[in-house]
Amino acid sequence: MESNVKMFHATKYVGATVLTIGIAIFLYGAFVSEYSTMMGIGIGTVMGAVFTFLIGMFLVASEEMINNSRKCKKESA
Repeated sequence: MESNVKMFHATKYVGATVLTIGIAIFLYGAFVSEYSTMMGIGIGTVMGAVFTFLIGMFLVASEEMINNSRKCKKESA
């Protein structure tokens, strides 16, 4: 259970950090920069942050399910 919590917190912090950077890049591209490519980079960074967060949550949930199924098998045997 302890490793699941650690992985959850790591996923949360990495996702939030990359999301913040992506939003900053997008806003910079929208309001400050003359180059429209900065907006694309910002959008891509935000999408990457969301993807990273979802994959991390999937890994935490699947590890929890595997550990629970192993506990059930040990208790029934």
